[in-house]
Amino acid sequence: MTIVSAKVRISGRVQGVWFRQSTREKAAELGVTGWCRNCPDGSVEAIFQGEKQVVQRVIDWCREGPKMARVDHVDIEWLASGDELNIFEVRA
Repeated sequence: MTIVSAKVRISGRVQGVWFRQSTREKAAELGVTGWCRNCPDGSVEAIFQGEKQVVQRVIDWCREGPKMARVDHVDIEWLASGDELNIFEVRA
């Protein structure tokens, strides 16, 4: 099993629509660890860690997000191996 990490920035109407909490729930459902947070520019940033195909599923979900969201763009940066993350958390 190869673990990968991806840094993702989601832009559009993604703050104030439960995007972070919904992302945490989807990540927990799929067994992905990491974190997400709101950014000052109105986007949401996340780090996802897990098996590549499962991380890709969370990223694919981010392209739609929760019902009230409107996702305009998703930037993905695949990261070199780093510290293993054990949970998924919502950050301020």
